[in-house]
Amino acid sequence: MTTCKHATLELIPERKCTVRCKRCHLTMSADELGDGYCPECFDGTGAKHYDFEPVSTPGNNGARYRCEECGVIIAAA
Repeated sequence: MTTCKHATLELIPERKCTVRCKRCHLTMSADELGDGYCPECFDGTGAKHYDFEPVSTPGNNGARYRCEECGVIIAAA
């Protein structure tokens, strides 16, 4: 068990629309997609792959915070 008092917390923003590459399974926000092809596949093979599937997000269970000192994630209902 850690002795951190979690005095400095950072709010973790929730993604609205998340997609996953069908080839390499990279998961990212649809806003981060940029040019429409998977950046991971492009960096690895040089090929532009546009095959993505939407990722369902769990229901809104409250805010999530990350402690800046120890990195633990705290969920608030």
